[in-house]
Amino acid sequence: MKDYLKSFNILSNDDINLFESKTTYKRIKKGDFFIKEGYTCKEIGFVISGIFRSFYYSSLEEEVTYCFTFSNSFISAYSSFLSQTKTAENIQALTDAELLIIPKEEILKLERSNINWLKFFKCIAEQEYIKMEQRIFILQKENAEKRYNDLMINNPEYLQLIPLNYLASYLGITQRHLSRIRANISF
Repeated sequence: MKDYLKSFNILSNDDINLFESKTTYKRIKKGDFFIKEGYTCKEIGFVISGIFRSFYYSSLEEEVTYCFTFSNSFISAYSSFLSQTKTAENIQALTDAELLIIPKEEILKLERSNINWLKFFKCIAEQEYIKMEQRIFILQKENAEKRYNDLMINNPEYLQLIPLNYLASYLGITQRHLSRIRANISF
């Protein structure tokens, strides 16, 4: 986590050590949840190891996977965390996972203590916004084959580590359609 925080070139070593002192270690077993729909998110996690998927239920009660989070990343139900309202999303561990957890109150204290924390959290928010915008654009602009090719180029680890049913949902297609796309690319 220290290397990740240092990579932004915003926080001092003392800032990073303070942040680390405010975290608690947590293990989540494969299949368990970081947060479930209907709860208010009161913390942010830093994924030390493991993979998570974020999903919600459609009006037809189908799971729709919209995000994967790997190690060396922050994880949270951000809208719920920011607004302190109940979330509509579920964040589930696809593997056993280890996290460092920091509560919202501690983040607010950090923001009040040092302008660098405001800069850092602004940077994180901007990155999340850009990822979300790119995701929306590719889902709305491109066909399934192009979305799959984009995934092969930009996130090949998804193809190796994510179960096909979740991958298909993430791409906005059926598992059967995903199998056809993969078969056509193999040749």
